[in-house]
Amino acid sequence: MTKKYIEVVGAIIQNEKKEILCALRSEKMSSSGFWEFPGGKIEKGETVNQSIIREIKEELDCEILPDENIFDDYIHEYPHIQVRLITIKCKIINGFPNPIEHEKLFWANKDNILSLNWLEADIPTIKKLLNE
Repeated sequence: MTKKYIEVVGAIIQNEKKEILCALRSEKMSSSGFWEFPGGKIEKGETVNQSIIREIKEELDCEILPDENIFDDYIHEYPHIQVRLITIKCKIINGFPNPIEHEKLFWANKDNILSLNWLEADIPTIKKLLNE
C-alpha cells in the first residue's frame, strides 16, 4: 500500500525578543497535544508563499510577509503518511496571532523550545533554528 503524501507549509514567526511562535494542536486535529509551526496544506495551484499567507490568515487571523527564501524543506515518514514540510521565516505585518484552530499559542525562546512536545516533522527545522 502506498502512503498518502502531503505537502505543508509552516511559518517561523519571531517576535522582537527573537521568541518563536509555537502552536498547540487542538483536540479537533489529528496528533492533538503536539506543538507545531502554524501553517497547513498547500492547495492545488498555490505557490508556497500564497499558501503560507492564506494558512496564517485562516489559523491566526493575522497577515504575514514571508521571507523570499525557504528556510527548511524536509520529508518526514510517519507510519501511514509522508509529509513534506516547507518552513519559511515570516514577519507579522498586520494584526496579532489569535489561536483560531489551535488549542493555544506560545512564544518560546531557544532555551525552552525543545521542552515542548513537537510533531516529529517539525524537529529538523527547530534544530536548524537552534544552530543559527
